[in-house]
Amino acid sequence: MSLRVAVAAPFIQNGTRRLQENEFVVALSLDRDWFSPDQAKRLIDIATGEGLLERGDDGLEVAFDPAEVTVPEEFVPDEDLLRERSAFERVLDSLVAEGMAKHEAVGAINTLQRDLGLTIEAAAVVYARREGIDTDDLVPIAREAVVDTEEG
Repeated sequence: MSLRVAVAAPFIQNGTRRLQENEFVVALSLDRDWFSPDQAKRLIDIATGEGLLERGDDGLEVAFDPAEVTVPEEFVPDEDLLRERSAFERVLDSLVAEGMAKHEAVGAINTLQRDLGLTIEAAAVVYARREGIDTDDLVPIAREAVVDTEEG
């Protein structure tokens, strides 16, 4: 997933699991010229929201092992990373990262959505759980989608 690659790059570059926010921003904006400083800060917010980064008094800490990520030499992240992703997109990325073919996952989630009468977000979370994927951080988002649908 390119979000994970973009987040890992500054940590790999500095050989650490912890960086000051300004070091992270400089690595992405000045060193790599991938984002503007404001976009790099937005990426921090998104990565924190998705559990890839943790903010603390002593800066940013990566929540996964950056050594397990390869940053291809020609890699340039897409600006789509700077938008919030839905629970469905996040679950789909997790399923693909676990080795499932994207079209198979989408088909299975769509079937579950139809069979159970759920929102796509809720169906994705249920399907991922059935497949043994940790979705605890997405349950509130899926629950909110169900509640919004019922109220609408």
